[in-house]
Amino acid sequence: MQLKITGHHVEVTDSMKSYVDSRFDKIGRHFDLVSDVHCILTVEKLRHKAEATVQVNGKSIFSEAVEEDMYAAIDALVDKLERRVRKYKEKLVDHHARDAQKRNFG
Repeated sequence: MQLKITGHHVEVTDSMKSYVDSRFDKIGRHFDLVSDVHCILTVEKLRHKAEATVQVNGKSIFSEAVEEDMYAAIDALVDKLERRVRKYKEKLVDHHARDAQKRNFG
């Protein structure tokens, strides 16, 4: 998984990079088809905004979070993306085939 971090009106420090990297590892563990992540961190007055686009198997999943603290915005962003990636993963599973197996063996 490639992670690209960009900052708008904020300097992305090494500690921010390592925090974002550690949080996004959580998404990579859930779904191994995540190929590319582009994270944009923005500061506008008192609003700290974190947004990310995740490339999953040819599809893009986008999410954003706005908080008063950048680290809280990153946490909220990762939680939202994790739910969306999990939902996308569940859509890929063919539930009808699993039901057919239960009827044959149950």
